[in-house]
Amino acid sequence: MAAPTKCQLRGRLVLLCSLLGMLWEARASQIRYSVPEETEKGYIVGNISKDLALEPRELAERRVRIVSRGRTQLFSLNPRSGTLVTAGRIDREELCAQSPRCLVNFKVLVEDRVKLYGIEIEVTDINDSAPKFQAESLEVKINEIAVPGARYPLPEAIDPDIGVNSLQSYQLSPNHHFSLNVQTGDNGAINPELVLERALDREEATAHHLVLTASDGGEPRRSSTVRIHVTVLDTNDNAPVFAQRIYRVKVLENVPPGTWLLTATASDLDEGINGKVAYKFWKINEKQSLLFQLNENTGEISTAKSLDYEECSFYEMEIQAEDGGGLKGWTKVLISVEDVNDNRPEVTITSLFSPVREDAPQGTVILLFNAHDRDSGKNGQVVCSIQENLSFKLENSEEDYYRLLTAQILDREKASEYNITVTATDRGTPPLSTEIHITLQVTDINDNPPAFSQASYSVYLPENNARGTSIFSVIAYDPDSNENSRVIYSLAEDTIQGSPLSTYVSINSDTGVLYALCSFDYEQFRDLQMQVTASDSGSPPLSSNVSLRLFVLDQNDNAPEILYPALPTDGSTGVELAPRSAEPGYLVTKVVAVDRDSGQNAWLSYRLFKASEPGLFSVGLHTGEVRTARALLDRDALKQSLVVAVQDHGQPPLSATVTLTVAIADSIPDILADLGSLQIPADLEASDLTLYLVVAVAVISCVFLTFVITLLALRLRHWHSSHLLRATSDGLAGVPTSHFVGVDGVRAFLQTYSQEFSLTADSRKSHLIFPQPNYADTLISQQSCEKNESLCVSVDSKFPIEDTPLVPQAPPNTDWRFSQAQRPGTSGSQNGDDTGTWPNNQFDTEMLQAMILASASEAADGSSTLGGGAGTMGLSARYGPQFTLQHVPDYRQNVYIPGSNATLTNAAGKRDGKAPAGGNGNKKKSGKKEKK
Repeated sequence: MAAPTKCQLRGRLVLLCSLLGMLWEARASQIRYSVPEETEKGYIVGNISKDLALEPRELAERRVRIVSRGRTQLFSLNPRSGTLVTAGRIDREELCAQSPRCLVNFKVLVEDRVKLYGIEIEVTDINDSAPKFQAESLEVKINEIAVPGARYPLPEAIDPDIGVNSLQSYQLSPNHHFSLNVQTGDNGAINPELVLERALDREEATAHHLVLTASDGGEPRRSSTVRIHVTVLDTNDNAPVFAQRIYRVKVLENVPPGTWLLTATASDLDEGINGKVAYKFWKINEKQSLLFQLNENTGEISTAKSLDYEECSFYEMEIQAEDGGGLKGWTKVLISVEDVNDNRPEVTITSLFSPVREDAPQGTVILLFNAHDRDSGKNGQVVCSIQENLSFKLENSEEDYYRLLTAQILDREKASEYNITVTATDRGTPPLSTEIHITLQVTDINDNPPAFSQASYSVYLPENNARGTSIFSVIAYDPDSNENSRVIYSLAEDTIQGSPLSTYVSINSDTGVLYALCSFDYEQFRDLQMQVTASDSGSPPLSSNVSLRLFVLDQNDNAPEILYPALPTDGSTGVELAPRSAEPGYLVTKVVAVDRDSGQNAWLSYRLFKASEPGLFSVGLHTGEVRTARALLDRDALKQSLVVAVQDHGQPPLSATVTLTVAIADSIPDILADLGSLQIPADLEASDLTLYLVVAVAVISCVFLTFVITLLALRLRHWHSSHLLRATSDGLAGVPTSHFVGVDGVRAFLQTYSQEFSLTADSRKSHLIFPQPNYADTLISQQSCEKNESLCVSVDSKFPIEDTPLVPQAPPNTDWRFSQAQRPGTSGSQNGDDTGTWPNNQFDTEMLQAMILASASEAADGSSTLGGGAGTMGLSARYGPQFTLQHVPDYRQNVYIPGSNATLTNAAGKRDGKAPAGGNGNKKKSGKKEKK
């Protein structure tokens, strides 16, 4: 029996220790301070960092902060000093009214630990309020027949302070008829009463004036007074009496203003004015007086404003009934406000830890919030819940604080964002609820390697590709985000036929495009095996590999190679033997060829391309066997040349040819006799090419020779014409100038009016002037022409004899020549008229007009070598529009220009097919031609 008793004692001891430990821990997590009211802002309440076992700098690092619900923040944290200080003025009476202890509770959250610490601060009272009466004066009516010892209640003074700072005593001013009596109630309240000490006599004094003083016990002592006016009345036998000493009533907080609560009735046995009762509030504070109203005639009490259970649930007041004779009665009214479910739960988010890493362990705190309801009882009980979500759960941490935790490991690739709805519902009837919506972002970690769409890849590439050709594109997908999803492609190191893989192919690290670095040859290797690696940019990086096989497709890039017959290395040709007695179908030889390509590109077909004697031999299409197509005859030549073509079936097809020499003889001596005459036949295509080259060279030589002969003939003809003109010009040397048509007159006229050219008969020289292109209507003088030799050409010429005229014309008529005196301008004789008068002879005038017309027409048409200006030579400008040459005979065919073989005629120019030269000058090239 002793052993079980010891075990029970040990168990009880362990349980007691556990309970004490829990109580100690709870007390340790609750931090208490006290602070007097009315302190200045920044008053140090306590060293919170020390009590939390933290350094002051850690308050900010660990994000320590105060959380309170729906109340003005009264305290704050000083992160520099680590102290808890007041955030403003604190009024104890406003916070706690008449409560014996004024406690302020809130929580301090250490966010990185997600831990709450309870803080309790007691606000101590100071004597900052004096006792205060509701009115400054009071009237008391007392009947003169009142007996000594009668008591009359007096209004109480209210002091919001507590303890010694509250109301402690009353004092009445000295008086012979009255004294003061103080009664202490059950709740500790001090009630003053006025006691009648001596009988009153209205005839002595109708009124008495008293002063009541209320004082507290604080330091310094505070007090207030009220003046009491006592009126002595005539006889009034009965005072009003209420039906109940205490009236009790319950009312719902949601009743509208004006709702009747109760009726306090007082009865008075007197009659007349002494029996009429008036009601009024006797003891009521200022806040209550605003909420309720009293009918002074009926004693009905009703609500003046809406009630709020959360602000005050109980009201106590006194009502006084007074008759007309001044007698009074009192009663107490107690009003209880009942709570209704009129407040929805309030949800306050304390901390939200978003975003959260997807690798956060199970049970990680996502949200810390407070849910409370201002209602009471079941109406104030709150239940929180979330929608069905397997990833999260709610946990009630302490009191009305809740935590939202992760119920499992999150996966950002499945859900990168969660919209969580937290619902807080009270237990009232009907229940009220509040919802908050939380958006939780999940941050990515590099937990997924890149993944290829296929387990392996097969790529086909035709051979002979260009360098840098894009072969294929591999794509790897990484479900992670940002840098964790950025994929980098690379090729695993490998060696192919002794060379690194990097010499054959390369891959774009960003796009995954595979490029060929060389031209692949199917005959060299047919496939490449490589490993493509895709790595992400996370930390640490993750990667995956995929096998890629590159198949090189064959192209028809190799012509057939003939193995037999092979051409001897000494330059001779092989000879195949065929007896003359061979029957049709006799196998002479077989052409053997191979193709390095594969497939259809290597399928070969044989045909007889050329034969010295068609129809004698045939070639097997697929075998390459050369057989006789008919019986051999005596007339068939001993030596037969065959060209066999071998062609593949590629696109485009390639071919090769071989030349066979077949010797036809019945015996070996016959063959040996003719072997010396056998030669290797030249290639037919080479012979045709040589022929084309020889013909082309011959044609080009003929054309060149013809051109040289033609050029020499033209030069000889030109040389012969020049000598002929020079010989004819020499025959006119002895002819006087007077035998020609007035050359001096024409020269003088043209020099005066056109200043275009000058004709000199004495020297038989003509100076020909080509005007500058910039002068369309102005002729250049001879002096300027002589200065610019590039524009002026001097030609020594003689007039041709009549037997060899260049242009057919009539013989000159000496009758229309001008005399020396009749020549106009400065070219006339010295004895003539200096004014250069025109001839008076009508015939001579017509001749001159004809000469002028011819010169003007030639200048206008530009066929003369003189170069021209305006066609009218300025005559219209000088003689006016009435001067016309329409009726003048045309003598232009009889006018010569010395030094030129041209005449002043339009017909000649048109007949020669020359385009008329412009008025703005002849080029230097034309001048050179005239000189020649």
